[in-house]
Amino acid sequence: MSFDTIDLFARGVRILPDGQVFAEERRMRGDIDGWTVATFHVETDADVHSDTWEMHPSGEELVSVLAGSARVYLRAETGSATEDFVQLRAGSAVVVPRGRWHRIELDEPSDLMSIGPRRGTQLERCTQ
Repeated sequence: MSFDTIDLFARGVRILPDGQVFAEERRMRGDIDGWTVATFHVETDADVHSDTWEMHPSGEELVSVLAGSARVYLRAETGSATEDFVQLRAGSAVVVPRGRWHRIELDEPSDLMSIGPRRGTQLERCTQ
């Protein structure tokens, strides 16, 4: 039996509810079953769409910084006027709650990984 390695910076990985795991073209939105693992090397805020809110209605998302430093902003919930943010350094992660709008800003070039369901993902441009 042979095993193939997966370049996580070039391909996505999908995990299905039945336990099947496979590499595929990276897709961050759409009606995709299961959970996806996506890893990125990012240089600037434009690489992480810092001007766009993202929301995953079908489950929580783990956002991790593998190398570098970034901030994950969580849009204010109803009744609150301020955004929350979590500072992430290399080796740390945050779980973004299901249905919570969020975006990322970089402190420096970084390697990021996200794990979560993509079904129904929504995007919305920041208005600030």
